[in-house]
Amino acid sequence: MESTNVLFEVGLEEMPARFLADTEAQLLEKTSAWLNDARLSFTAIDTFVTPRRLAVLIKGLATEQPDLSEEAKGPQKSIAVDAEGNWTKAAMGFAKGQGQPVENLFFQTYNDVEYVYVNKFISGKEATSILPDFKSVILSLNFPKNMRWADRNLRFVRPIKWLLALNDEAIIPFEIEGVKTDRFTKGHRFLGKTVALKTATDYESLLRQEYVVANVDQRKQIIVDQIEAIATEKNWKINIDEDLLEEVTQLVELPTAFSGHFDPAFLIVPEEALITSMREHQRYFPVRDVAGQLLPYFIAIRNGNAEHIETVARGNEKVLNARLKDAVFFYEEDQKHSIEENNEKLTRMVFQEKLGTLAEKVNRVAAISTTIANELDLNEAAQINVSRAAEISKFDLVTQMVNEFTNLQGVMGEKYALLMGEPEEVAMAINEQYMPRHSQDKTPSTTIGQILSVADKMDTIVGSIAVGLIPTGSQDPYALRRQSLGVIQIAKHAEWNVSFETLLNHVLELFITTDIDIENPDQVKMQVKDFFMQRMLYLAKENHIQADTMRAVMHNNLGVVHDTFEIASILEAKRQDPSFKATQEAIVRAMNLAKKATTNDVKPTLFENEFEEQLYLRIKDMEGSFNQFFEEKRYQEAIELLASLVPAIDNFFEETMVMAKDETVKANRLALLALIKTMVDRIADFTYIEWKQHA
Repeated sequence: MESTNVLFEVGLEEMPARFLADTEAQLLEKTSAWLNDARLSFTAIDTFVTPRRLAVLIKGLATEQPDLSEEAKGPQKSIAVDAEGNWTKAAMGFAKGQGQPVENLFFQTYNDVEYVYVNKFISGKEATSILPDFKSVILSLNFPKNMRWADRNLRFVRPIKWLLALNDEAIIPFEIEGVKTDRFTKGHRFLGKTVALKTATDYESLLRQEYVVANVDQRKQIIVDQIEAIATEKNWKINIDEDLLEEVTQLVELPTAFSGHFDPAFLIVPEEALITSMREHQRYFPVRDVAGQLLPYFIAIRNGNAEHIETVARGNEKVLNARLKDAVFFYEEDQKHSIEENNEKLTRMVFQEKLGTLAEKVNRVAAISTTIANELDLNEAAQINVSRAAEISKFDLVTQMVNEFTNLQGVMGEKYALLMGEPEEVAMAINEQYMPRHSQDKTPSTTIGQILSVADKMDTIVGSIAVGLIPTGSQDPYALRRQSLGVIQIAKHAEWNVSFETLLNHVLELFITTDIDIENPDQVKMQVKDFFMQRMLYLAKENHIQADTMRAVMHNNLGVVHDTFEIASILEAKRQDPSFKATQEAIVRAMNLAKKATTNDVKPTLFENEFEEQLYLRIKDMEGSFNQFFEEKRYQEAIELLASLVPAIDNFFEETMVMAKDETVKANRLALLALIKTMVDRIADFTYIEWKQHA
């Protein structure tokens, strides 16, 4: 079959860099779906995106659709034919709708019912008649923000300036809001010119001549190569931040890296503030020496060529030096105010309308932190540091530095606390309370930091849910999902021997004593538990643990988080192990019947056969060891000990009618099984798990 190459380009005013990656992904997905729906085959799709253009090159596009022959099903025969055997209006309407005469209708049985059918032939259309509809793909693109310009009605990411559409050499005709397709594209805004494409496949090479690198991956690699070349030349070390690299790649059409410097006197400011100023405000890459020490230099990316690059560098240096002067001013001014002065200002700052001021939040966090420290049995010195860290945990939020760079909350708190003579453990905790800040971030390294982080997050989560601020869909303004994941990760990695329910109860008891109106604490408790269970399931999936296994372990409570994950990991392995099948079947059978028991008080005098007694004696013989294994967190050994019950359980079921007619005997046998269930429940409810050995 013959094929062509087809190019579509939408030229626009500069788009925000943060929109481009998602837009390119949409363009690829929607183009592919459109071609499949149109029954047009192709060999490949290349997409291109720069701040001023979106483009797609369809390679090896079939010149026409294949012919289509199919059977169309109509109404039932009882509806299609009247009592005299004549076609009804329903049948004639069906035939007309399919473009066929009624004489071509026939009957066929489907699911034991006769229906009327017709063979329909659809002749394939030429691609040239379909391609103008690509306009619908362009208009279907979604953006976080749209705009309307002049007197036009279209809402789009930015005003459309030109449209290019070529089927090999031929223009594909359509227009959007008065902008008609043509063969012209525009080069770099300052270096290039408007050029005409002879054919679709000239696109990349012709744009390159006009100072535009249309391919995102190529632009990104050029930037990396240029940064590494500068670093090698000057013996610098550059840690290329992936997010910053992505942003600068989407800001330029022709990247050229250059270096500059700033006044070394600015290095008195904590490097986090300097780096934030360079990265957030100027999109610069900071520079370090081979030992990792921050240097008074930077690397930036110009949207253009290397001509007059020294002048560009000097201009950027002036801008950065002005920025860093502000940082120095903030840093020096902040140190003129004591921690106590800053804390007093928190009394006038609202955390959340229904949850009070930041000062009130600090008081709650301090109380929660003290409770956790007691549960962890910290020594007196550590408890004093926990209290102090909680007491001053938010003082940096009123500093000028954090007001300017909000992502430095905690970071500047640590720096200022050390300058003001606070213990290192306390200062570190102020920073670590915000960890993990994102999904790939590490958890706090210190016990005090862990406690403060969990206390702060639990206060926000429980308080928000208590006043009705429960996340819905994509709306999570207080980042409760991320914060709950942080609580779980900290408790898991730190191996806290405190159950989640104990922690939650302490937090709820605290809230009840405040002025915050909580109508139904029990309902709040259930909502918070359910919210955290969903996060536990999410993390379980990340750890390759199936949801049913995790639910089995959490059948009563989330429990001690580290232990819950450890038990779930063991059971996840067991469900893949054929040798565990007999254990699983015996335990599940016992647990299903044990759920009918009203007591686990077994009376040996009611036994009617030796197999009841053997099972009872075996349970009593291993009960103590099982409980010891469990208390010592030797869960693998505890589960293996349960497996030793299997022969006695099997013999019991084979020789004993559990649901005996005598109610007293039946109750005693169910109580015997309940003894097994009591032990197994400490591990998990095996009935929740879809055991893989059955697959």
